[in-house]
Amino acid sequence: MYPVIIIAAIVCVLLITTVLTNPSIPVGKFRIRIFYWTAPVIGALALIFSGLLPLKTVWSGLTSSGSINPLKILVLFISMTTLSIFLDEAGLFSYLAGVALKSARTSQTKLFLILFALVSVLTVFTSNDIIILTFTPFICYFSKKADINPIPYLFGEFVAANTWSMMLIIGNPTNIYLAIAANVSFGAYTAHMAIPTIFAGLAALGMLLLIFRKPLSKPINAAEEKPAVRDKGMVIIGVIHLAICTLLLIVSSYVGLEMWYITLGFAVSLFISINIYKRVKKVRQPILRHTLARAPWELIPFVLSMFLIVLSLEEYDVTALVCKMLGETYPIWKYGISSFLAANIMNNIPMAVAFSSITSHLSSEALMPASYASIIGSNLGAYFTPLGALAGIMWAGILKKMGIPFSFKKYISYGVRISIPVLLAALAGLSLVFLF
Repeated sequence: MYPVIIIAAIVCVLLITTVLTNPSIPVGKFRIRIFYWTAPVIGALALIFSGLLPLKTVWSGLTSSGSINPLKILVLFISMTTLSIFLDEAGLFSYLAGVALKSARTSQTKLFLILFALVSVLTVFTSNDIIILTFTPFICYFSKKADINPIPYLFGEFVAANTWSMMLIIGNPTNIYLAIAANVSFGAYTAHMAIPTIFAGLAALGMLLLIFRKPLSKPINAAEEKPAVRDKGMVIIGVIHLAICTLLLIVSSYVGLEMWYITLGFAVSLFISINIYKRVKKVRQPILRHTLARAPWELIPFVLSMFLIVLSLEEYDVTALVCKMLGETYPIWKYGISSFLAANIMNNIPMAVAFSSITSHLSSEALMPASYASIIGSNLGAYFTPLGALAGIMWAGILKKMGIPFSFKKYISYGVRISIPVLLAALAGLSLVFLF
């Protein structure tokens, strides 16, 4: 047991160090970047080659016919994310952001509210990571042009995306992993998470307006620009695919069809449809190539290696021990708070993999409250510190490239003030759901 715990702990420490320092190794005239998934991959290989994690266990875990199979979950998330990336490449999100800026006129408060609402709605039906990666450069652009402080909009966008991503199962890969592990259907998930998400969203908006009231009181001086999409036909095709895919995901549990089949099918259908459209319209835009290039392929080594590390912890009953330590009383508060904190120690995706194993040892009565609470913690932990989610890591990287000063200390100063009240509001909402 102890060697496995030590390797897992070292991986978590190295993961945090890699995220904070962004290290690289000099090789001649070049520098080889050390990615955030490097330590988990090395840790997983160390477990396998040392014999602590038998190949038979690895094979059975990766080829399991159950819905918690990490390969199925990766296919589900990446294919669903591809639909969102395509809509961004087609210009839909930038068009909507332009409409928001035009509608706000000179009021920063109005612009903030419009952007918060827009990011929230888009996140519900797409993915928090994609919305953050799309809107962050746009916010940096218009803030510089209008000579206004970008921080309220950047942090507001980040908070909105990582709050409303709780609403549907497709909003975050952690939702998918934890919900599938607990055998939760699309419809049941939404029924349980709607109220906690609304409570959290309102609390987040209130805290943001309170904290940023002074900079938002200043007027906007940006010149008006007419928003436009790049290709209406492609946008229509993309929206139709996303809408029908979402509807089928809702009814998937009733027809006995696994969700990853649906998302993969629609991703393939989208690429076929767009190729046909490009041939008919004689369009040479490399939109599909750009879409594939932006897909979150780095999740594959990260999720698989963390899955194997957690599998080893489960093999030696470490996750069962953690479950016993947490107990079964007050599962919403215990698992909500512990998952929130754990996400900021090991990142929210490894946390989701670990907590899916920990909650599996609970009784049927405590399983569902604990699983939903862990989902809340995995989403809201993202804006407690930048380590809480991959979205935070990528977001901080974009700000650095765009020349926006936003230190780790400043992030935490905002994160602590906003995330804790929002977490309490969300867990209170979930308590009401299970009470009635």
